[in-house]
Amino acid sequence: MRKFKKILTGCMVLSTVFLSIGCGSSTNSSNMTEKPLESAVSDASSQLQGSKLTGDFEIQYFVGGYGDAWWKQAIAEFQEENPDLKIKEWAGAKINDQMKPRWLQGDPPDFVYIDGAGSNARQMVTDDQLMDITDWLKDAKNVDGKKIVDLLIAQPEEYKPGTSYAIPLVFGSWGTFYDKALFTSKGWEAPADFEDFLALGDKIKAEGNMSPYIHTGVYPYYINGGLLDPTIIAMNDYDTSIFKRINSLEEGIWKSEPVMKALAKMVEMRDKGFIDKGSPALNHTDSQSQWLQHKAAFIPTGIWVESEMAKDVPADFEFGFLPSIGQDKFGKFVANPYTSTVAIAKKAKNPEAAKAFIQFIFTEKQSKAWAELSKAPSNIKADLEGTNAPALTKEAAKFYNSPNTVVAPEIVIPEELVTARNNATIALTKGEITPEQWADRMEEATEKIRTKEMK
Repeated sequence: MRKFKKILTGCMVLSTVFLSIGCGSSTNSSNMTEKPLESAVSDASSQLQGSKLTGDFEIQYFVGGYGDAWWKQAIAEFQEENPDLKIKEWAGAKINDQMKPRWLQGDPPDFVYIDGAGSNARQMVTDDQLMDITDWLKDAKNVDGKKIVDLLIAQPEEYKPGTSYAIPLVFGSWGTFYDKALFTSKGWEAPADFEDFLALGDKIKAEGNMSPYIHTGVYPYYINGGLLDPTIIAMNDYDTSIFKRINSLEEGIWKSEPVMKALAKMVEMRDKGFIDKGSPALNHTDSQSQWLQHKAAFIPTGIWVESEMAKDVPADFEFGFLPSIGQDKFGKFVANPYTSTVAIAKKAKNPEAAKAFIQFIFTEKQSKAWAELSKAPSNIKADLEGTNAPALTKEAAKFYNSPNTVVAPEIVIPEELVTARNNATIALTKGEITPEQWADRMEEATEKIRTKEMK
C-alpha cells in the first residue's frame, strides 16, 4: 500500500529521472519478517568506515506499492560487502504498527525507511526517535566517493531549522489520473483547468454510466494530496511558500484566502454530484479498482498506481496523468511531489552500520536498480537512459519539464494534525461541514499542537 503521501523541489533533473525508469516488480507481503542474510566478501564499506563492520544490524522498511524487490537486492549486496554483519530485516505492509512497541520502548532497529500507514518523519523527530545527522551528512560520501547531498533531487526536509534527521530516498508525485484510451473513444479532452474539469464532469454525469470523480475515503490524504494541496498553491498565485507557513503551524493559515478558495472548489465538485457517493468507505485499492473498471472517470492518487494495480489493469487501459485540476482558466499546473525518507534511530545500537548502509544505497547504481525494480523514481540523480520507462512515468515527465508547471514543496505536519485534516476533509466531501467549519477544526487542532510544543 502506498501512502502518501507528503514535496520538494528538483524539477530541473526530473527529465532524466522520469524518462528513464524501468519496469519493476512488487509484492503484497503483509507479514513482518526477520531474515538473517549471510554471504561472502568485499571490504568496500569497511574501508569507507575505516574499520570492519560487525555485530547485529537491523533494518525496518515498509512494503507497499513499490514492493520489496529492491530492498532484498540492496540488502543482499550490502551483506556481501560486509560478511561479518548479522543483518536482520523487519518488513511488511503493517510493519510500522508492528514495530511501534519497540520504538516506544526505546529498542528500535538501527535503520528505518519511513513510509506507509502509521509512519510520520516529523512526528518521529518530535518524539526524539531519530538521530540528528546534520554534521555527518554535510560531508558524507557514498561508496563511489561522491557527496550524498550533491546527488539528491529533493534535499532533506528541515523538521527543525538547520537540522537533518532523514534523507529522501524516493521521489513520487500526487495527481489526478484518467484513462487516455477511454477519453479518446469518448472524444473527451483532458481538462487543462478547473473550468474544463467542471464542463467535462457535467458531460460524464449526464451520460449516467460513471461518476466523474472517485477517491480513497479511508485514506483521505489521497484527495488532500491530489486535489486540495495543489489547488491551494494555485489559489495563492503559485506562491509555494504557503506550504512552509503550513509546516510552521502559523496561526490563521488554515483560514487564509487560498485555503478557503481551494475548499470552495472541492465543495463545488461535491454539490454538483461529481464525487462518487461510495468514496468514503473505499480504501486505496478498492477505489483504484473501481476507477480501472470505468466506474469513475478521474481519481486522485500517486504515480505508483500503475505498479500497485499492475495485476488489475485492463489490457486496453492507458494511464493518463494531470498534476492538478484546481487551477483557474489559463493557469499553470501544480505538481505536488512526494518523498519517502530513510533515517537512523537515535538509539541505534549499530549506527556505524546504518551510516555505511546509507553510503551504500545513495549511489547512481542503486538509483537505477530502484527504478528498474520498483518502477518508480528514486531521489538520487542518475543517467538512466537505456532503461524502459513506464508510460505513466513518461506522461508525468512531460509536465515536470514544462514551464507551465509549478513544483510545490512538501507539507510535513505532525501526525495528529494529519489525522485532523483527513477527518475534516472527509466530513467536507460528505456535506457534513462547511469550509469555515473545516478551517475551524484545523485551527483548533493546530493550536493544541503549538501549545504542546511550547511546553
